[in-house]
Amino acid sequence: MEKKIRMADLAEQLGISVVSVSKALSGKEGVSDEVREKVLALAKQMNYVPLRNRAPKEEKASVSGNIGILVADRYFADNAFYTNLYRQIQKKCNSKGFSALLEIISWESEHQGVLPAMLQGKKADGIIFMGELKREYLTKVMQCGLPYMLLDFYDEELDADGVTSDNLTGGYRLANHLIQKGKKSIGFIGSIHATSSIMDRYLGYTKAMLNARLAMEPKWILEDRDRDGSFIEPELPEELPEAFLCSCDEVAYNLVEQLKKRGLRVPEDVAVVGYDDYYFAQICNPPLTTYRVNVEEMGTTVANQMIYRITGKHIVHGNLVAKGNFVKRQST
Repeated sequence: MEKKIRMADLAEQLGISVVSVSKALSGKEGVSDEVREKVLALAKQMNYVPLRNRAPKEEKASVSGNIGILVADRYFADNAFYTNLYRQIQKKCNSKGFSALLEIISWESEHQGVLPAMLQGKKADGIIFMGELKREYLTKVMQCGLPYMLLDFYDEELDADGVTSDNLTGGYRLANHLIQKGKKSIGFIGSIHATSSIMDRYLGYTKAMLNARLAMEPKWILEDRDRDGSFIEPELPEELPEAFLCSCDEVAYNLVEQLKKRGLRVPEDVAVVGYDDYYFAQICNPPLTTYRVNVEEMGTTVANQMIYRITGKHIVHGNLVAKGNFVKRQST
């Protein structure tokens, strides 16, 4: 008996997902014209019989083609970095025939353990946690049985793979740059226990200061977030260091404005560096020296790895690190 050609056979031949094949054959959006033409041509060549012409027991696509992205409201509100990161994930997912569904988790839902709507409606085949959420909430969502990945953070207490920036290296290079500029008193602005990213940037700063045999004054290690993770204005002491390394560009931008109100010049009186290189780094006056996060690589990597988990191919376990770049501007 002649073997019936399945969508999975077409997908394997072309090196794409079953979902992409399904969308191409049905005329749905989500695949490029080039991919659609290749699928249709191969289907004709292999004598593929459409599902509607088969017996009821024959195959259906095993996945919905939706990847869920969960982000806390405190991170997504007015956060250009996460907006851009989501855009990169969406672009990569679309190129692979998947859709990226974003759901913003409110403070109440996170603290009360309310499951995302996309899980209650079984609308996603996998979950990406974009930005750090409460461990208890993460654990509850992970127990739903879908593949999951962490993005822009990690948690040593959880059995979870993820994708991050090279935060320790970035913090080190920024601090070392200030040291090379002759700065001996350097502060750090960032709530160290708020996220793993901030913690690692602080550890990079600490490493550079220790290597240079420079003291880290507690009065110059300042908080930039409250207990719920929302931004707060750092309480600057009367006596300031020669430079500050900030947890992100938005904090650095606001610091520059604070210093201006005191009548201080940047970088002549106090040098300032940020982290991310997106939006605030460029609108700041003077423009910020910063560390550019490779958003494209982070978004592409996490999307690919999530699709591999859904389709069962090429899975890489552990924390994958996207290397960034130091960017020198006028704030130092």
